[in-house]
Amino acid sequence: MKIVVDRDKCVSLGICEGLAPDIFVLNDDGELEVDELTAVPEGALESVRSAVSGCPVNALRLVEVD
Repeated sequence: MKIVVDRDKCVSLGICEGLAPDIFVLNDDGELEVDELTAVPEGALESVRSAVSGCPVNALRLVEVD
């Protein structure tokens, strides 16, 4: 699985960072930093799923990696 961020929807509330701080980080400018090209580590998948479902503007989603 990998993370896809809709940058047009993201309003940088930081809920994802609170739920999965090892994966999601808001930088000093308040912008979300996440590596969208790398597969989510298996041990982090549960917290990432929580972050995706907890995003109030639906800016995050998980997709299968081929």
